Amino acid sequence: MSVKHAILTLLYQRERHGYEIKTKFESMVHGQWPLNTGQVYTTLDRLTRDGLVKPLTEESRDRKEYRLTEAGREELHRWLLEPVERSLLKDAFFFKLLCAQEIDFRQEAEMLNRQRASLVYHMMQLRQLHARLDPERHRSMIYLVEGGILHLEADMKWVEMLLGEIQES
Repeated sequence: MSVKHAILTLLYQRERHGYEIKTKFESMVHGQWPLNTGQVYTTLDRLTRDGLVKPLTEESRDRKEYRLTEAGREELHRWLLEPVERSLLKDAFFFKLLCAQEIDFRQEAEMLNRQRASLVYHMMQLRQLHARLDPERHRSMIYLVEGGILHLEADMKWVEMLLGEIQES
């Protein structure tokens, strides 16, 4: 997640001050990604330095409003059109499996069962969140939640395949 581009998006909508950016961002992502206030102001300073946003006044830091520049609009549009790279082979759980095999770990089935339980738990959480979302007002968040569920289902299928192989050997 790019805080820089989130701020550009929120300033694209209208002028805002730092704390308003923080609260609007957290509202936009339904509280799923908390944003540190200090990170907002540090990012705003960098965006100002790079000419992507402009402070409207030189008032106190807390209430200084910012607006998007034309260069900021262009950067946001460029970023939106850029495909997102996925790290297909750098999976934290897969790395644990590799480590387990390196040391001849005898509890791989337990490891896989615990991972499966974690996947079930996260799927339930996402399904509960999905049920609370209003299809009219939260369409984008619903897409994100549904994508997360599909990724978890794929991970579940992979873990079950590995469990099956371990049980056969």
